[in-house]
Amino acid sequence: MEHFYVWRFNKWKRWVTLLIIAFFTATLIWLERDGSFSVFSNNEPTAMTKGNANEKNIALTFNISWGEERVHDILKQLKEKNIQATFFLSGEWAERHPDIVEKITENKHELGILGYRYKSYLEQEIETVQADLRKAREVFDKMGYKEVKLLRPPNGHFNKEIIELAENMGYNIIHWNVNPNDWKSPGTEAIVDHVMKNTTNGDIILLHASDSAKQTAVALKTVLPGLKNKGFNFVPMTELINQAHANSKLVD
Repeated sequence: MEHFYVWRFNKWKRWVTLLIIAFFTATLIWLERDGSFSVFSNNEPTAMTKGNANEKNIALTFNISWGEERVHDILKQLKEKNIQATFFLSGEWAERHPDIVEKITENKHELGILGYRYKSYLEQEIETVQADLRKAREVFDKMGYKEVKLLRPPNGHFNKEIIELAENMGYNIIHWNVNPNDWKSPGTEAIVDHVMKNTTNGDIILLHASDSAKQTAVALKTVLPGLKNKGFNFVPMTELINQAHANSKLVD
């Protein structure tokens, strides 16, 4: 009888091991696409989380949903280092600060949207999400930015339904894969260490330029030259997307 239970236990462990291996294999196939990473399969709408892992290009992205004090120092540093970034703005914030939006674009940074109101899309009905996106588009259109096609859902919260809605409305959902949680003020050194240790080819770095990000500008004084010294090239988000697509076509 003891042998029976041992056999059953070993058989159970073997099946669990096989299931785990199958799960991770499926996950890698699901996420990886010719050196770039996305959420959901190749034949369905996707959200980009990483660019071409074979190139030394990275995208520096900033979210802004409130405040107007921190962004100026960040823009100054980017200009001094001749770095182009991508700024994801909530429509509500952009509406209140058109002068700062103009300053961002004058410095040749790319624009993306965070929807209109900064509220998780997973907490809203899909019709409400659609209305929020339409309102955000209306704001940017009125301000003269009619070609904004990049979307980062508030809080980075989305599911398959939201991705499909965004794609049908002409947006590319952009996530990230390097996030030091700078808005929580973990300490300048912690922000620097996280970014410097975790950034690799094709990465999308998430930082914030809202007033909650009290340590981000100081951290950038080390991060920007540090990443350049590692040989990384800062490119706008759209360029990272195009490089990933070009790589896919080349492989095919």
